Amino acid sequence: MAPSRDANVSAGNKTNYKRDISAKVELVIGSRKHANDIFDVLAYLQSDEEKRVVCAAHACCRLFAALLERGDLFVGQLPGEEFHVPGSHNPDDKYRMFVRHRYNSCIELLLENMGHSVYQVKETCLCVLMKLAAAEAKHPLQDQSWSEHYNFPRELVQRVVQRLLSDSEDMAMLISRFQEFLEMDDVRFYVINSVRDYVARLVDKHKGSVMPVFQNNVFALLSNINMPSQQSEMSSFMVKPEAKHDDWKAAKLKEHKRVFDRMWLMFLKSKLPGNMYKKVLVIFHESILPYMSEPTLMIDFLTAAYDVGGAISLLALNGLFVLIHKHNLEYPDFYKKLYSLMEPSVFHAKYRARFFHLANLFLSSTHLPAYLVAAFAKRLSRLALTAPPAVLLMLLPFICNLICRHPSYEDEDVCEEDPAQCHALDSSLWELKTLQKHYYPDVAKAAMAINQPLSSTEVDVSELLELSPFELMERELKETPSDTVPLEFDSATHLLRSAREVLGAHFSLD
Repeated sequence: MAPSRDANVSAGNKTNYKRDISAKVELVIGSRKHANDIFDVLAYLQSDEEKRVVCAAHACCRLFAALLERGDLFVGQLPGEEFHVPGSHNPDDKYRMFVRHRYNSCIELLLENMGHSVYQVKETCLCVLMKLAAAEAKHPLQDQSWSEHYNFPRELVQRVVQRLLSDSEDMAMLISRFQEFLEMDDVRFYVINSVRDYVARLVDKHKGSVMPVFQNNVFALLSNINMPSQQSEMSSFMVKPEAKHDDWKAAKLKEHKRVFDRMWLMFLKSKLPGNMYKKVLVIFHESILPYMSEPTLMIDFLTAAYDVGGAISLLALNGLFVLIHKHNLEYPDFYKKLYSLMEPSVFHAKYRARFFHLANLFLSSTHLPAYLVAAFAKRLSRLALTAPPAVLLMLLPFICNLICRHPSYEDEDVCEEDPAQCHALDSSLWELKTLQKHYYPDVAKAAMAINQPLSSTEVDVSELLELSPFELMERELKETPSDTVPLEFDSATHLLRSAREVLGAHFSLD
């Protein structure tokens, strides 16, 4: 039970609180007869002044780390203080029980202060809790001889995770600080398990409703998890595994991947806010799929996202690309859906570069039917008529590359959503001829490429994917202007001439 503010004997009256806290810690460590001074140290954790809370948190870390190392805390199932029967325990056990109860009060106050309004207090309490977890790992408070978790302080780490995953407060900054501890393999393993269990509990409690703050905190934590790719990379542990612990799941990469799968599946099963889908899909192909033991479990999620439309569909392409090429995913209407995404809005999307990079990969196969490639070339050519110059400088070589791959391509229904029914092979790319008269010279020059014999070498469009209007402007400003600037199309021969003379030069007045 945490001490009340009334238990503060002298904290509020001391002018030099640092000296007072330090002196009481030394007294407690030095002699059991000063054990009640722990109440005064804990009282500082409830102070309204953040500096006192920070100082007290560091002092509690030093105090209880020393007491844990010395074996002054009761080990095993701790009896409640209210049920203590006089004479039922010897003095040593009574003392250890007392200290253990004070330790539990300290943990409660540190967890509470992780929600403090001042970030320095939050950060300090988080770090102290993890240091105490490390101390518990060396000096366990439970009999671990039978446990599959060995000495790992699972309950304490679980409570820290639950505090980080607040459903009422944005904990993103504190979670980023927590990433340091996630580099330890066993900590990461138990954090993943804790996240999965806690998400399952809250999703069930809230009956599948959207919980924006909670889900943002969960994502912030999940996206900070860096998974190892090989067993040999797992060498950092809070609890150093021994030879007798060769079956410890926290030390096995296979088990890490298994719980990683279950954690993400549990999170993605819940009803997510629209912007959360985008956040997940942005990191999906690099930070999630490669570390899953069964990537194909994500097929339903990715195909559902691909069918949503808009930016979410664009982002889902990455994950689908991995599943199609590496895990033999069959998606019958994939190219039909890709074709439907070719809309004017795609040129202004935040993820335009990524979309066209993937579209280029999907359309690179020479085994695609000619009608399909022709449909994409025609659709993109029509969209090019209203595209901005920065996009056109990428789009025109993109179209030319499609034609190079299928030189057999010679009016398409641009409203047709099925590329097989748009009759692109019966059409022509008159749009490119139109763009040869574009106001921007570089665009007109790029459109001229269609007039030349088709080359067997494709144009590398990778450097053009992220070209922006700002870069075009910078390029123009850096160009050296010519010495003479034409002011008139025809040179003037006379300064002043009468209207009659001008007319007489062109018409016969007889």
